[in-house]
Amino acid sequence: MERLLFPDFTLLTDSGEPLSLASLRGKTVILYFYPKDDTSGCTMESCEFRDLFPRFGASDAVILGISPDDVASHRKFKAKYNLPFTLLVDENHALAEQLGLWVEKQFYGQKYMGVARTTYIIGPDGAVQHVFEKVNPAGHADEVMAFLQGGLAAAQAARAAFDAAAKAAPQPASAVAKKPAARKVAKKSVRTPAKKPAKKPAKKTVKKPVKKPVKKSVKKSVKKSVKKPAKKALKKAPKRSPKKRSSKRPAAKK
Repeated sequence: MERLLFPDFTLLTDSGEPLSLASLRGKTVILYFYPKDDTSGCTMESCEFRDLFPRFGASDAVILGISPDDVASHRKFKAKYNLPFTLLVDENHALAEQLGLWVEKQFYGQKYMGVARTTYIIGPDGAVQHVFEKVNPAGHADEVMAFLQGGLAAAQAARAAFDAAAKAAPQPASAVAKKPAARKVAKKSVRTPAKKPAKKPAKKTVKKPVKKPVKKSVKKSVKKSVKKPAKKALKKAPKRSPKKRSSKRPAAKK
């Protein structure tokens, strides 16, 4: 099967000097496209290539990172993470568009245009040996190294081994620490509804039936039984006694 030649280019490097792909003939070139300097995934990917840089050098391979960032941004990114390889400036994402890598993306519902994370393995003759699409930055450098040493099957095996190890790895301490906190909140939310109804009925039942009704009933009963009968008895007594003595006396016997 005939392989396609990678289109030649001449781009500025992080040092401000131009670099052409044609000048690298005779070497295997690892050209990895990444979206942006000093972002999480791009930093991870670049640092993994940095850590394996001696092994890539032993394979006579050249690593080139490329993004739409300018020379100043590349220079800061390279210095911050001690990257030992060259970063290329894809001004106005022209090369990415030519390769179909300038695509629409979505992040938290927001759509935007950006670089699709992709890596090209370009052989010494300038032909494309393999294209890694939709790259997972974690473990990608190992995947590329395996491809150089054993081809596509080795690269696929390296990716499978990395993914399996990542799944089997224990969770970070931060993730474990968050779980008990979530349980405590759940317990509090269950307890609070039970406390409120218990307090209110207890106060109402004690105050109303005991204190208020007893006082009213006692006062009323005392007034009716003591004061009113006493007044009636005093008024009737003096009226009856004078009438009997003056008008009705017994007649004398003959």
